[in-house]
Amino acid sequence: MKSSEIQIRDPFVYVEKGMYYLYGSTDRNIWSGEGQGFTAYKGNDLENWEEIGNVFDRPESFWGTENFWAPEMHAYRGAYYLFASFKAPGCCRGTAILKADSPEGPFRPWGEERVTPADWECLDGTLYVEDGVPYVVFCHEWLQVGDGEICVVRLREDLSGSVGEVRTLFTASRARWTDSISMQNGQKGYITDGPNLFRNADGRLYMLWSSKSASGYAIGLAESDNGRIDGVWTLQDRPVFDRDGGHGMIFCDLQGQLRLTIHAPNQSPDERPLFLPICETADGIECIV
Repeated sequence: MKSSEIQIRDPFVYVEKGMYYLYGSTDRNIWSGEGQGFTAYKGNDLENWEEIGNVFDRPESFWGTENFWAPEMHAYRGAYYLFASFKAPGCCRGTAILKADSPEGPFRPWGEERVTPADWECLDGTLYVEDGVPYVVFCHEWLQVGDGEICVVRLREDLSGSVGEVRTLFTASRARWTDSISMQNGQKGYITDGPNLFRNADGRLYMLWSSKSASGYAIGLAESDNGRIDGVWTLQDRPVFDRDGGHGMIFCDLQGQLRLTIHAPNQSPDERPLFLPICETADGIECIV
C-alpha cells in the first residue's frame, strides 16, 4: 500500500529497529457515529506500507464511544503507550492512555479513564518527559473556551493518571497568523490542535501546534524561553506550513534527515500522510520543499 492510498488524519510516526510505524485517526468517519479503533501501518521507506490492522479495538466497557482521534505512540520505560482522544454522549472529549507490549499492539486501556480534566473539552494529548518526569501536553478546546489553549499537567510515574494542577502555556490568538472562526454565540473562536514537542541539539525546546490561518489549516511553532516546559512560550510570527495541512510531528528518518509529518489536504476523505524534509534555522524549523 502506497502513502497516497492511506486515508489518515493526525499521522504520527514512530521509528524502531529499522522500521517506521504509522498511527493516526483511521475510522471511516471520525466525525460522527460509533468509534471502532485505530489501524496502524509499518514500512521501511515512508512510501510502501503494510497494514498491521487494528492496534486498538474498543472494548464494550470502554468509556469512549465516538470521535476516536489522534493516537500518538510512545515508548516509555519498557512498554508502549497510545495517547488518544475519545468522546461519548454526555461526556467531554478527553485524552486516554492505552498500553501494549509491542508497537503493533494490542493496546488496552491503562489507568484512569482520562488524564485530562473530566469537565473540560480536551484533545490531542502528547507525552513529554523532562528530567525523568512525564507530562501530558494537550489542547483545551476552543469550542468550550473560545480562545483555544495549550495546557500541561504532570502524570504519575507509571502514566496511570494525572497529578497536580493544569497549567496553560499559551492561547491560539497570541499568534499573529491565526484566523478566527465564528462561534455559535457570535464571538470569535481560535483553534488549537496537535501539540508536539521536540528539543534540538542545542537544547532549545520547541512545540508544533496547529490552527486555522487565512489560507487554511496550518502549523505554527512556539519556543520556551528557558528550554523547559515551565518557560514562557514565544509564538513564531509565521506558520511553518500553511498549505491546508497540519497536525504535525517531527521525527528523524532512517537516513538521519529530520522530517515533518502532517495530513493534507484538511478535507475528508482526501487527507493523506505527508513526510516533508525540514531543516533547522535560527528561528526554529523550515520545510525544505
